[in-house]
Amino acid sequence: MMKWDSGSNVLQCYQTKESTITNTRSYLEDGKRAEQSNGPTHLSVVESKFVTPFCYHNWSAIQETLIPKMKVVTSDGDEKDVSSFGILLRLQKLNKGLKCDLNLICDKVLYGVYGVVPISQLDGLIGETVAAMNVIHPDYAILATRFEVSILHNKTKKSFSEKIKYMYSYSSEISGQKASLIADDVYETIIKYATKLDNEIKYERDNEYDYISFKTLERFYLLKINGKVVESPQDMLMRVSVGIHMDDIDSVIKSYHLMSEGWFTHASPTLFKAGTPNPQLSSYYQLCIKEDSIEGHYDTLKKCAVISKSAGGIGVSVNKIGSTGTFNDTIPMLHVINDTACYIDQGGGRRNGVYAVYLEPWHDDIFEFLDLMKNHRKTEHARDLSYALWVPDLFMKRVKSAGNWTLFCPNEAPELADCWGQKFEELYTQYEREGKSKKVVDAEKLWSEVLKSQIETGAPYILFKDSCNSKSNQQNLGTIKSSNLYADIIEYASPTETAVCNMASIALPRFVREKGVSEESQPSKLVGSIGSGNRYFDFDKLAEITSVVTTNLNKTIDVNHYPIETAKMSNLRNRPIGIGVQGLADTFILLGMPFDSPQAHDLNKDIFETIYYHAMETSSKLSEKEGTYATYDESPVSKGTLQPDMWKVTPSERWNWESLRTVSRATFFVVNKHLLNDLTQMGIWSPDLMNQIICEDGSVQKISVISEELRDIYKTVWEIEQKTLVDMAADRGCYIDQSQSLNIFIDQPDFQKLEDLHFHAWDKGLKTGMYCLRSRDAVGAINFTLDTSFFRPPNDVEYQSGKMLDVTDMKHDIPRQHLKLKIK
Repeated sequence: MMKWDSGSNVLQCYQTKESTITNTRSYLEDGKRAEQSNGPTHLSVVESKFVTPFCYHNWSAIQETLIPKMKVVTSDGDEKDVSSFGILLRLQKLNKGLKCDLNLICDKVLYGVYGVVPISQLDGLIGETVAAMNVIHPDYAILATRFEVSILHNKTKKSFSEKIKYMYSYSSEISGQKASLIADDVYETIIKYATKLDNEIKYERDNEYDYISFKTLERFYLLKINGKVVESPQDMLMRVSVGIHMDDIDSVIKSYHLMSEGWFTHASPTLFKAGTPNPQLSSYYQLCIKEDSIEGHYDTLKKCAVISKSAGGIGVSVNKIGSTGTFNDTIPMLHVINDTACYIDQGGGRRNGVYAVYLEPWHDDIFEFLDLMKNHRKTEHARDLSYALWVPDLFMKRVKSAGNWTLFCPNEAPELADCWGQKFEELYTQYEREGKSKKVVDAEKLWSEVLKSQIETGAPYILFKDSCNSKSNQQNLGTIKSSNLYADIIEYASPTETAVCNMASIALPRFVREKGVSEESQPSKLVGSIGSGNRYFDFDKLAEITSVVTTNLNKTIDVNHYPIETAKMSNLRNRPIGIGVQGLADTFILLGMPFDSPQAHDLNKDIFETIYYHAMETSSKLSEKEGTYATYDESPVSKGTLQPDMWKVTPSERWNWESLRTVSRATFFVVNKHLLNDLTQMGIWSPDLMNQIICEDGSVQKISVISEELRDIYKTVWEIEQKTLVDMAADRGCYIDQSQSLNIFIDQPDFQKLEDLHFHAWDKGLKTGMYCLRSRDAVGAINFTLDTSFFRPPNDVEYQSGKMLDVTDMKHDIPRQHLKLKIK
């Protein structure tokens, strides 16, 4: 119903259960007359009991928005009218506890669509519109997620077991044959414990994802039938838990809740495939060229293709392919590998195959290798590959001393790839004395070509061969010849063994807790640095989660489907795992620590020490029950030599190390949500401040209204001394058996900056000196300002509509800019 409020000069419309949008038609002519006689100038529509009023400027606006002119086509094919009333009511129940201007959302949605559109298109526009308004207040991001989650929940079956039955019984509409999405044994387990699992699952936790994360899950991770998503994120996590633990139902439930609460997550292949008929759960594979022959090359290429089809990322050493002039030299073979990567579809159009190729700098084709990725190359590129150098210490010494560097063909100077350290240096210099070189170059000239390529393309990766081998727990197996796609896995591979790694990631910000708050009352998510003095990092909880993750990864080795036999044999013999982290920089922010502060350096070491210790401790306990892995004997850890010993570092006294030794393993705005939260709480967030940050290219260092303390905390990655990143990588390196993906950010790189950084990383003993180099254009990005109508107060009717913007909450470990515009 509607009524005139003479005190506020507002005509109020109360939406009741019986009334519909058509009830407003009879009031429009009265409204027009009232407006012409200085009557009401606003219309406020509220729902009795819980609606916040919204207002319109004039009656023409009311006609455009309240009288349906847009229609949607439902999933049943019916056409239905759409109005701001309908949109408002959909958002109303989702806005509980939030401060979102629903009227402004309605206006912008209706402004963006005309005519007859599918309901899915309207839903997408509503979600994008709400997410775009995150620049006003963080609540809009929450509302956007709630809206998308509500759509998915309405489209899928109500319980976990119902969805599993549907996915298990699915038959292809084309062939009519059964095409189950769920493995038989997993299905039987879920049906056996259906009531228990259905009761444990918490669908409301889907709302804890941010908008972009949820949409990414929807697009790439959640299982689909005929292109339609048939499970929610909570169903996926329960499916993964059952797929790993099977009828160990207590472990299933424990793992589900810990992942659902955001403590850790398994790697993408595990989320994709766990519980399905083809559970390929491993992330990365490392291979070597079998032998320098057509048969050897194509045997290796076949393995790469089969692995890639199963969604595995590949690192392959090509050191043993003969140099140019031999019957099958390196560069043509790299083109074949490149074409294979492009040919492979890793399931459902997710991505093409992804390969990193590793070469040592003594190989005669090294200059051509560096040239393959460059933009100006005249001959055919092979730029769908990632390129990496496996650098021996001797090369760095020759560059440092401005000496000569000798290039060899691996067929004429064999076994250089098969040794490291002193043995490599002795063999290399022996070949030099024997005159087996293909050519001799200035070491600095080759180094300059490496730096030139990095400045132009951000690659090749730099990994230090001797550090990777001397600090490996697999020294007893042989020489390690490469890393993986992301330069963070260091494992032994040979023609008969394909190295494999199953991975998970621990979410560090989750361990920042409020002092004096009980376990049950701890907030699941903290935002911003305000109040950081009352927070602490929970190392005991980190220890607990690390133990669970280690146990889970150990089980994935056994339930995994291996695409090739050499991978299965290697993984069951060596049983390597990879535990990563996310959100280290966010953790520093939540605790009020500038990234380059001494406190952050100390916390960095303490976190990785805790993870390493408890992964090793859990591994030791597992070995007591299951026995040691097959190649444990003669490994460094079997002799009590741990990573800190290899780095010559003394750990803290937080944990009992001696005990361990005795048993020892479109357009997007990127908004820093922590900064936005702090500035909003301080009451200084505004369109002018936002545009000022944009004009400063995301930096807050020159904005005086922001306190010096916050400016220190919110340095972008471009404002942090890059040697700090290297130093912190070295500080935690002594607690990492594998390695770490180390991105380097230099605003305007030049030879001297890069050379200083690479030698600093080498001197620090890092295994991975650099994964990728990130730089910015010297002229800077074009600065834009935002449509300030996003900031319209709730009852301000004067605003201008502008281009729709998408707001994303990206997961950069260190923000490059706190608010930036990227054109895609």
